[in-house]
Amino acid sequence: MDTLRRSYAAVPTGEPVRLAKRTSNLFRPRSAPRTPGLDVSGLGRVLSVDPTARTADVQGMCTYEDLVDATLPHGLMPLVVPQLRTITLGGAVTGLGIESTSFRNGLPHESVRELDILTGSGEIITARPEGEHADLFTAFPNSLGSLGYATRLRIELQPVGRYVASRNIRFTRLEALTDAIAEITATRSWAGEPVDAMDGVMFSPGEAYLVLATFTDQAGPPSDYTGQSIYYRSLRQRTRDVLTAYDYLWRWDTDWFWCSAAFGAQHPVVRRLWPARFRRSDVYHRLVRLEHRHQVAARIDRLRGQPARERVVQDVEIPLERTADFLRWFAGAVGMNPVWLCPLRLREPAGPGSARAWPLYPLRPGQDYVNIGFWGSVPIAPGAADGDVNRTIERRVSELGGHKSLYSDAYYDRDAFDRLYGGETWRAVKDRYDPDHRLTGLYEKAVARA
Repeated sequence: MDTLRRSYAAVPTGEPVRLAKRTSNLFRPRSAPRTPGLDVSGLGRVLSVDPTARTADVQGMCTYEDLVDATLPHGLMPLVVPQLRTITLGGAVTGLGIESTSFRNGLPHESVRELDILTGSGEIITARPEGEHADLFTAFPNSLGSLGYATRLRIELQPVGRYVASRNIRFTRLEALTDAIAEITATRSWAGEPVDAMDGVMFSPGEAYLVLATFTDQAGPPSDYTGQSIYYRSLRQRTRDVLTAYDYLWRWDTDWFWCSAAFGAQHPVVRRLWPARFRRSDVYHRLVRLEHRHQVAARIDRLRGQPARERVVQDVEIPLERTADFLRWFAGAVGMNPVWLCPLRLREPAGPGSARAWPLYPLRPGQDYVNIGFWGSVPIAPGAADGDVNRTIERRVSELGGHKSLYSDAYYDRDAFDRLYGGETWRAVKDRYDPDHRLTGLYEKAVARA
């Protein structure tokens, strides 16, 4: 912590304060820093795991990979484990995260009991749901570091079995799929069997799958998708499957969902030659950053006479009752496939009362949503401009009462952004905890790419 304080003090007055990080899961380009960033090299540890209280104290830069390694020996896991290994706990709370337990556990920040935050004024304060700093606690999720950086978090844990048994249920009608999501969310079961986790994939409007998972200590021989087999393809090939709990949590990481195909990693020959330890999301992300910097593939496309391409990388939350409409529209208007489906509902309170509202990402308590993730690029049509497809998606999401995560490109004007992402609340909390605005603003980070 002393190193962090010294690095904050070293940032000249008037210069923005930002993190010095070696890795990132963001897809938003950023301007080059003019001054050294905050040294967070000592903030990557799991401090403690309490198996009795089912809690963990974790530093903000700890990756979920390291966190899971610490909790699984106790038969425990975080309530929500985002699907990529190098996502940090602090990043998932300030920038949002989601996974297959979100239909019952909400988002990662909803399992936080308290957290220490380095604010823009250089103070480290402890924020809790109630008390003096409750305003910062509720505004911190989706603030993207514009209100401060988490240095320590205390989170809840849940039991998990040694294995995860799953059923891959195919749907040929999207309305049947959304009806099933509503039933499973309400009953946490399907066809008489319990459901502990749920996500899915749409290959086309006529072919979509829900993966219904149950935590168990009793199961047959587990599958292995870290070698030649590829997980997302198995949904079409198997009706039932078993994975170890560890492999289930990282089932999407080996192939970055299906995006490893862009690097040839799904070709059988390339896959045999590509070392397994390098088939993981952070390696692919570094390759993407290299391409952004050097534009090798883009130059090759131009030499071949191919049109320029627009990057379309988004996760959007759509109300369940409008999900089928959005998926059909997306298939026709954008045409990217597959897409990921992850049902979501804000976490229900343990006792009497309503679910807590989170003003910077204002999902409605009691409303079922589906997170729809799509990651790739599309050709820029003649007469169109880079960004047109993303802007069209943003408009459609807003028309359907949805929200868009801000880890990638965003194009909103400031008025629309403030309306969608709690601008009034953000400004009040910003003025209290970062009165000199040392930290880059939320709009500037998400849209202006500062």
